[in-house]
Amino acid sequence: MPASSPLIGVVGPCGSGKSTLIARLEQRGFTCRHIAQEHSYVKDMWKRITNPDVLIFLQASYPVCSARRALNWTEEEYLEQQRRLEHACAHADLVIDTDSLTPDEVFERVMAFLNSKV
Repeated sequence: MPASSPLIGVVGPCGSGKSTLIARLEQRGFTCRHIAQEHSYVKDMWKRITNPDVLIFLQASYPVCSARRALNWTEEEYLEQQRRLEHACAHADLVIDTDSLTPDEVFERVMAFLNSKV
């Protein structure tokens, strides 16, 4: 990617596929930031710390997140993450529900979105 490549921020609950997506994008030369907004009480931390050119929100349900990462958490903890992510989701350029998608399908959707912006 050229030096003018956009800074891509990726947010979502634990187990939604953020790390997998970021690794794939970085292999293609994109500059990405994994924004741990789900762990912050500061609603616009994603903007304060990173202020990405493109904000991608990956959504996943409680059962799917729990299964993907073998997370030992309660549904209440998941719902708290969702609450903390509300601001980022509302301001995301792209929101993808990853529940029924493979990592390849998520990547393809993101690439199609990014290519439409060029």
